Amino acid sequence: MWEFLFPQACMGCGKPGLRMCEECKEEWSRAPQRVTTLTDPHVPVWSLGEFGGVRRRTIINFKERGRTDAVRYLGPVVAAAVEHLAALGEVEEDIVLLPAPTRMRAAQQRGGDPVELMCRASGLRTERVLWHRPSVADSVGLDVSQRRSNLSGNVFLTGVPSCAVLIVDDVITTGATLAESVAVLTSANVKIRGALGLSNV
Repeated sequence: MWEFLFPQACMGCGKPGLRMCEECKEEWSRAPQRVTTLTDPHVPVWSLGEFGGVRRRTIINFKERGRTDAVRYLGPVVAAAVEHLAALGEVEEDIVLLPAPTRMRAAQQRGGDPVELMCRASGLRTERVLWHRPSVADSVGLDVSQRRSNLSGNVFLTGVPSCAVLIVDDVITTGATLAESVAVLTSANVKIRGALGLSNV
């Protein structure tokens, strides 16, 4: 009855009647692969696939169109990816997830940071300690050098994790955000095992 009154569509492909269809779940089940970025963050970077198709639609629906129900699917996706990396010896089983930095105001306006919500839904220990300063501009449309300049000195910590960490983001682009995050964490003597993205461009 509820679905009849408020019909859902698959957030990955738009198929009616399902929040996420089996085909899209299968697309999200890929193992993380090493990727390179234009800006080297000096840690391993893994991604679940290129930013397109199912991944692009799911992420946009989650971040921009209010499909917060995506966390029930993306949380386990993150957990499975970390389990895979742990089985390979790339990260510890008790690794701490650090959502990539965002602006506090942006998180408040959205009712929470989507990446943080996703990390917490994984069931793994998550610490929100990376933040952008208010002066950071939206990175859309900026080239590599502009992104570096925009982020330089504009990532800060509100806490220092005592365990090894894995930075998590939804879309990995140039690597500028990761590089600045790694620099800040390294200066605080945090052990960084790498970064994991739901997708990459």
